[in-house]
Amino acid sequence: MKDSLLTERQKAILRHRRQGLTQQQIGDLIGTSKANICIIEKSALENVRRAHEALQFMYTLDAGFLCVIPSGADLLTVPETIFREASDRGVKVRYNTIGLINRLCDSVPEHVKARLVKDEIQVYMNDDGEIYFE
Repeated sequence: MKDSLLTERQKAILRHRRQGLTQQQIGDLIGTSKANICIIEKSALENVRRAHEALQFMYTLDAGFLCVIPSGADLLTVPETIFREASDRGVKVRYNTIGLINRLCDSVPEHVKARLVKDEIQVYMNDDGEIYFE
């Protein structure tokens, strides 16, 4: 029975990459080609991405839509928008300004570049003030 979304080989390759090894070095270490390492790593990262999306979906099931952060918005103005929308709904956000910016950048890094929001971000919040981004 499969216990993980990642195979043991995928896990090992991701660990080695995290340690800074190149694909060639990993291939030499475990006795396979750089091309094979590339394929395995790509598949592992795709599995991680899909798992992340599934978790984000599960988290938002008990959260309601809060607002949209438009593309082009300055990242430093985002917390004010979220705090205002949450306050209008009578819910206190669990994060301070810096915590909220960090949560956004960690949750949807592909939508942020430097201080700008690259792509529209939908914001959800549950009754406990937990914020989710999609």
